[in-house]
Amino acid sequence: MLLDLEDLIKKYNLKIKGVIHIGGHFGQELSSYQKNEISKIIFFEPVKKNFKVLKKLAGDFARCYDLAIGNRDGKANMYVDEGNQGQSSSVLRPKKHLLQYPEIKFNPLPEEVTMTKLDSFFGNSGREVGDFNFINIDVQGYELEAFKGATETLKNIDYIYTEVNRDELYEDCVQIEELDVFLLKYGFGRVKTSWDGQTWGDALYIKKDSSV
Repeated sequence: MLLDLEDLIKKYNLKIKGVIHIGGHFGQELSSYQKNEISKIIFFEPVKKNFKVLKKLAGDFARCYDLAIGNRDGKANMYVDEGNQGQSSSVLRPKKHLLQYPEIKFNPLPEEVTMTKLDSFFGNSGREVGDFNFINIDVQGYELEAFKGATETLKNIDYIYTEVNRDELYEDCVQIEELDVFLLKYGFGRVKTSWDGQTWGDALYIKKDSSV
């Protein structure tokens, strides 16, 4: 996370009940969640080698699912990187990412993963979405598709922390202006942005009727 979670909680008076973390990688944010006394945590991480590390690290502190989150239910191809511990892996084919980070290579053959809509995950499982009001998502430009498959879930969400893009690092990846327009339809406004990644960054969106 480019933005410090504790600072955001204090500045915007975030009342986080539980976290849905999409694109969990190795669970690096788990210690931050624990520090801020967030005990209800779900991680989604579809890349097999990443999921093994995540599952071991999370232990009994979080529930982990080896699923990609998108706008459909079924199978998807994941372009897995070899030079960044899998952090740059995406359902989208890398584009300008190859130029900005030439040291990061991608496997020539994509990895098949299981994809589900977030609405399907909660709707079919009987899990209580009301326990979670914070989404943390980093799926390398595929964020908009994940939100399109989560329109029912978004009704219960107060805060969204997401990676954002202002260039096509991956083919047809969502640009920040598109994300602003889509999330505004569900009551979210962008309140904080960091462009420390130059062409990419992180942003916090808060639902307008949430206390700030």
